[in-house]
Amino acid sequence: MEIDRFFEAGSVVAELASVEKISAIRELVHRAPVFRQIPNLAQFEEAVIARERVQSTGFGHGVAVAHGRIPGLARVLIGFGLSRAGIPFDAVDGKPVHLLFVIASPPHLSLDYLQALSTLVRCLRDRPIRESILACPGAREMEARIREALVTDLGRQACQATG
Repeated sequence: MEIDRFFEAGSVVAELASVEKISAIRELVHRAPVFRQIPNLAQFEEAVIARERVQSTGFGHGVAVAHGRIPGLARVLIGFGLSRAGIPFDAVDGKPVHLLFVIASPPHLSLDYLQALSTLVRCLRDRPIRESILACPGAREMEARIREALVTDLGRQACQATG
Protein backbone atom coordinates (compact mmCIF):
# COMPACT_ATOMS: atom_id res chain seq x y z
CA MET A 1 0.00 0.00 0.00
CA GLU A 2 1.31 3.42 -0.91
CA ILE A 3 1.34 5.94 1.93
CA ASP A 4 -0.26 8.57 -0.30
CA ARG A 5 -3.36 6.41 -0.48
CA PHE A 6 -4.28 7.34 3.08
CA PHE A 7 -2.03 10.06 4.52
CA GLU A 8 -1.67 12.93 2.13
CA ALA A 9 -0.67 16.57 2.24
CA GLY A 10 -3.17 18.61 4.25
CA SER A 11 -3.72 15.93 6.89
CA VAL A 12 -2.39 17.86 9.89
CA VAL A 13 -3.88 20.44 12.26
CA ALA A 14 -0.85 21.72 14.20
CA GLU A 15 -2.71 22.83 17.32
CA LEU A 16 -6.18 21.78 18.38
CA ALA A 17 -7.99 24.37 20.49
CA SER A 18 -10.56 21.93 21.90
CA VAL A 19 -10.11 20.58 25.42
CA GLU A 20 -12.81 17.87 25.30
CA LYS A 21 -12.74 14.73 23.15
CA ILE A 22 -15.99 15.15 21.17
CA SER A 23 -15.25 18.79 20.38
CA ALA A 24 -11.64 17.84 19.45
CA ILE A 25 -12.92 15.22 17.01
CA ARG A 26 -15.34 17.76 15.50
CA GLU A 27 -12.56 20.34 15.25
CA LEU A 28 -10.18 17.95 13.52
CA VAL A 29 -12.83 16.73 11.08
CA HIS A 30 -13.65 20.31 10.09
CA ARG A 31 -10.14 21.80 10.12
CA ALA A 32 -8.05 19.09 8.44
CA PRO A 33 -8.01 19.91 4.71
CA VAL A 34 -7.82 16.21 3.83
CA PHE A 35 -11.43 15.73 4.96
CA ARG A 36 -12.81 18.40 2.60
CA GLN A 37 -13.12 15.71 -0.07
CA ILE A 38 -15.69 13.79 2.01
CA PRO A 39 -19.08 14.18 0.31
CA ASN A 40 -21.09 14.39 3.55
CA LEU A 41 -18.83 15.74 6.27
CA ALA A 42 -21.62 15.98 8.87
CA GLN A 43 -22.50 12.30 8.35
CA PHE A 44 -18.86 11.32 8.73
CA GLU A 45 -18.47 13.43 11.87
CA GLU A 46 -21.48 11.75 13.44
CA ALA A 47 -20.18 8.27 12.49
CA VAL A 48 -16.87 8.98 14.25
CA ILE A 49 -18.59 10.37 17.34
CA ALA A 50 -21.07 7.48 17.49
CA ARG A 51 -18.15 5.03 17.37
CA GLU A 52 -16.32 6.98 20.08
CA ARG A 53 -19.37 6.83 22.35
CA VAL A 54 -19.40 3.03 22.10
CA GLN A 55 -15.80 2.74 23.29
CA SER A 56 -12.94 5.19 23.64
CA THR A 57 -10.33 5.02 20.91
CA GLY A 58 -7.66 6.37 23.25
CA PHE A 59 -5.24 3.44 23.30
CA GLY A 60 -2.73 4.97 25.69
CA HIS A 61 0.63 6.73 25.46
CA GLY A 62 -1.18 10.02 24.70
CA VAL A 63 -2.66 8.69 21.45
CA ALA A 64 -6.20 8.21 20.13
CA VAL A 65 -7.25 6.89 16.72
CA ALA A 66 -10.92 7.74 16.22
CA HIS A 67 -12.56 6.39 13.09
CA GLY A 68 -15.74 6.18 11.10
CA ARG A 69 -17.04 4.72 7.87
CA ILE A 70 -18.54 6.91 5.19
CA PRO A 71 -19.90 5.88 1.78
CA GLY A 72 -18.79 7.78 -1.27
CA LEU A 73 -15.04 7.85 -0.60
CA ALA A 74 -12.59 6.41 -3.09
CA ARG A 75 -9.98 5.60 -0.42
CA VAL A 76 -9.06 5.71 3.26
CA LEU A 77 -8.14 9.16 4.63
CA ILE A 78 -6.30 10.04 7.84
CA GLY A 79 -6.28 13.39 9.62
CA PHE A 80 -4.07 14.31 12.56
CA GLY A 81 -4.41 16.95 15.25
CA LEU A 82 -1.96 17.85 18.00
CA SER A 83 -3.00 18.99 21.46
CA ARG A 84 0.03 20.12 23.45
CA ALA A 85 -2.20 20.65 26.51
CA GLY A 86 -3.77 17.20 26.25
CA ILE A 87 -7.39 16.12 25.99
CA PRO A 88 -9.16 13.85 28.52
CA PHE A 89 -10.16 10.92 26.31
CA ASP A 90 -11.00 8.02 28.62
CA ALA A 91 -7.87 6.30 27.31
CA VAL A 92 -6.98 2.86 28.64
CA ASP A 93 -4.06 4.30 30.65
CA GLY A 94 -6.14 7.25 31.93
CA LYS A 95 -3.70 9.78 30.45
CA PRO A 96 -4.70 12.72 28.24
CA VAL A 97 -4.39 12.48 24.46
CA HIS A 98 -1.89 14.70 22.68
CA LEU A 99 -1.87 12.94 19.30
CA LEU A 100 -5.37 12.59 17.83
CA PHE A 101 -5.83 10.77 14.55
CA VAL A 102 -9.15 10.41 12.74
CA ILE A 103 -9.58 7.81 10.00
CA ALA A 104 -12.29 8.03 7.33
CA SER A 105 -12.94 4.85 5.42
CA PRO A 106 -15.43 3.73 2.81
CA PRO A 107 -17.30 0.53 3.71
CA HIS A 108 -16.02 -1.32 0.63
CA LEU A 109 -12.32 -0.87 1.54
CA SER A 110 -12.16 -2.73 4.85
CA LEU A 111 -8.76 -4.27 4.10
CA ASP A 112 -7.22 -0.86 3.30
CA TYR A 113 -8.75 0.55 6.48
CA LEU A 114 -7.35 -2.28 8.60
CA GLN A 115 -3.91 -1.89 7.04
CA ALA A 116 -3.95 1.88 7.63
CA LEU A 117 -5.08 1.42 11.24
CA SER A 118 -2.57 -1.31 12.06
CA THR A 119 0.31 0.63 10.45
CA LEU A 120 -0.60 3.77 12.36
CA VAL A 121 -0.97 1.97 15.70
CA ARG A 122 2.31 0.06 15.23
CA CYS A 123 4.15 3.33 14.57
CA LEU A 124 2.57 5.19 17.48
CA ARG A 125 3.46 2.53 20.02
CA ASP A 126 7.06 3.62 19.49
CA ARG A 127 7.94 6.30 22.07
CA PRO A 128 10.67 8.00 19.96
CA ILE A 129 8.19 8.45 17.09
CA ARG A 130 5.60 9.99 19.42
CA GLU A 131 8.21 12.27 20.96
CA SER A 132 9.55 13.32 17.57
CA ILE A 133 6.04 14.30 16.42
CA LEU A 134 5.49 16.31 19.60
CA ALA A 135 8.84 18.06 19.08
CA CYS A 136 7.94 19.31 15.59
CA PRO A 137 7.43 23.08 15.43
CA GLY A 138 4.68 23.11 12.80
CA ALA A 139 2.22 21.19 10.64
CA ARG A 140 4.57 20.64 7.73
CA GLU A 141 7.23 19.06 9.95
CA MET A 142 4.65 16.92 11.77
CA GLU A 143 3.25 15.69 8.48
CA ALA A 144 6.74 14.82 7.22
CA ARG A 145 7.59 12.96 10.43
CA ILE A 146 4.36 10.95 10.41
CA ARG A 147 4.79 10.10 6.72
CA GLU A 148 8.38 9.00 7.34
CA ALA A 149 7.29 6.71 10.20
CA LEU A 150 4.46 5.20 8.15
CA VAL A 151 6.66 4.65 5.07
CA THR A 152 9.35 3.00 7.22
CA ASP A 153 6.80 0.73 8.86
CA LEU A 154 5.21 -0.23 5.54
CA GLY A 155 8.66 -1.03 4.12
CA ARG A 156 9.49 -3.16 7.17
CA GLN A 157 6.22 -5.05 6.82
CA ALA A 158 6.85 -5.67 3.12
CA CYS A 159 10.33 -7.04 3.88
CA GLN A 160 8.95 -9.37 6.55
CA ALA A 161 6.26 -10.61 4.17
CA THR A 162 8.79 -11.48 1.47
CA GLY A 163 11.60 -12.69 3.68
